[in-house]
Amino acid sequence: MSALVSAIDQGGQHWLSFRIGTQLYAAPLVDVSEVIRDGDITPVPGAAADLLGVRHLRGRIVPVLDGRRRLGLPALPPVDPATVRIVMLTHAGQLAGVQVDAVGELLCSDGIDIAPPPPGRASRPDDPVGGVLSWQGGFVALLDVRQLCRFGGEGNHVA
Repeated sequence: MSALVSAIDQGGQHWLSFRIGTQLYAAPLVDVSEVIRDGDITPVPGAAADLLGVRHLRGRIVPVLDGRRRLGLPALPPVDPATVRIVMLTHAGQLAGVQVDAVGELLCSDGIDIAPPPPGRASRPDDPVGGVLSWQGGFVALLDVRQLCRFGGEGNHVA
């Protein structure tokens, strides 16, 4: 088991699942601050291609990432725009949102083996998929929030 998979497994036994395209992903519940409706995102000129823009959230300006682009998926419109949500993620005091097609259920990985990500994903040094959890006849890609949101050390912000 890789160090990242081990850290993911110990970092949180409960996960919030969400769908982007046809794939299920999950973030550690301890890193999820809230889930909000999509809307009122202000674009940032010259920003990274996967940054949709910023959003005001209770006095804070929060970057919002396009989950599809951040995960290297094709830029397709969501099947049902009414289910689109922004999952607000936090790590070491930093906050960022990730736009997803739909929020799923809470998962518990207690007693379930977490496998390393598929070998082909390792070619991307910034790949946020840290492990895979077998779930209901399929699998859920488990995300490393720090890597997904590009949270760095102290003083660094989402870029």
